[in-house]
Amino acid sequence: MAAISVEPCTFALFGALGDLALRKLFPALYQLDRANLLHGGTRLLALAREPGSVEDHLATIEAHLRQHVPAGDIEPAALERFLGRLGYQHLDFLQPEGYQALVEQVAGGMPLIAYFATAAAVYGAICENLERVGLAERTRVVLEKPIGHDLESSRRVNDAVARFFPESRVYRIDHYLGKETVQNLIALRFANSLFETQWNQNSISHVEITVAEKVGIEGRWGYFDKAGQLRDMIQNHLLQLLCLIAMDPPSDLSADSIRDEKVKVLKALTPITGEALGTHVVRGQYIAGYSDGKPVPGYLDEDNANAQSDTETFVALRADIRNWRWSGVPFYLRTGKRMPQKLSQIVIHFKETPHYIFAPEQRLQIGNKLIIRLQPDEGISLRVMTKEQGLDKGMQLRSGPLQLNFSDAWRSARIPDAYERLLLEVMRGNQNLFVRKDEIEYAWKWCDQLIAGWRTSGDAPKPYAAGSWGPMSSIALITRDGRSWYGDI
Repeated sequence: MAAISVEPCTFALFGALGDLALRKLFPALYQLDRANLLHGGTRLLALAREPGSVEDHLATIEAHLRQHVPAGDIEPAALERFLGRLGYQHLDFLQPEGYQALVEQVAGGMPLIAYFATAAAVYGAICENLERVGLAERTRVVLEKPIGHDLESSRRVNDAVARFFPESRVYRIDHYLGKETVQNLIALRFANSLFETQWNQNSISHVEITVAEKVGIEGRWGYFDKAGQLRDMIQNHLLQLLCLIAMDPPSDLSADSIRDEKVKVLKALTPITGEALGTHVVRGQYIAGYSDGKPVPGYLDEDNANAQSDTETFVALRADIRNWRWSGVPFYLRTGKRMPQKLSQIVIHFKETPHYIFAPEQRLQIGNKLIIRLQPDEGISLRVMTKEQGLDKGMQLRSGPLQLNFSDAWRSARIPDAYERLLLEVMRGNQNLFVRKDEIEYAWKWCDQLIAGWRTSGDAPKPYAAGSWGPMSSIALITRDGRSWYGDI
């Protein structure tokens, strides 16, 4: 990776003392610097509204680096170099006056990368102020999710940014797109005829996408209760994964070729309305239960909770894609908080062979599965049927993995965090891993019809115990089609 060419820039992080910046972004930038992937002339600038001395704020950033970067990765020389790049400026993002001081911090002629780790409501104001002081023409802006809470509000945010920045200089972050395994989806599908020739309704029975979280709200009640699991996870992360699985081959690996194909998938999603809301979608809300053997409160019992809230903490749904490749192939999406384990995985279920010749009692074992794990350990496993070994086994079958575990296969190589890859691609000016405006809008349009249906029907979220896999009706959703969620115990 050290051969990657990255131009020098000023990287300005708006909201530099927030949780995302301290926990994820500064550690990612440090790891890039430690790997010699930052240009020697690159400068890092922390921008925040909090009063206090520059020295105190820089000390806070260093303390969080030491907390969130593995101890073995803290190298004195690399840390000293990184901190030497780092400056701090107090800035009220809404007030134009402070931006002239920002101009003085940006080295002459050098590109500016403006990362907005702030509320989306201030994106437009920041862009306008960058334009006012003459910085917009050499700036790339990075937008963190959530971008709005529905189609209308997302358009307002994107339109406010578009007044000052063309789409070619707007980078919308979905950190799932930076994960090593997600990147491997492109290579797995389009570099291996073994898979691509089978990647359609002729060979695939159904697809599962599960993103499960063990944690509850973690003090984010104010944000989460207004969003809910559908807006927070389905609208971006899970639909992006669905697009990468379902899209047709792009003409090349350019950003717009890939994003054009993803948009086609979003446009082909069947709306879920009317009676289908009752059979194709389940929403839930966790109640008190157990996590790792310890009692945990229900959603309505969390600190600062509104006891009347009907916000969902769990969603399971069946999505169908109206095109030739996927006709009749259901995509089952499931995500929730307070699940039994932290797990993100995609399971591709291949159809059975047309004629079965083995013992009838073994038939339930038959079926190849491609399992793509995003967390906790990234890797790819293909489950195939083989014969049990032993003279007394006859033709008894067993299901076993042909497995690629990234951390085991490349023990000497550290798997980079998703944000490291995404920040590096912004510096390179490569938009492949970022979400285009029309992707955001089509995803919101599809999710908005679900939210409108819930509102019209008065459908309340179904309770499920913390530490379980969600409401019983989420099991019925898939068993109704003669299937079951892979790996649930």
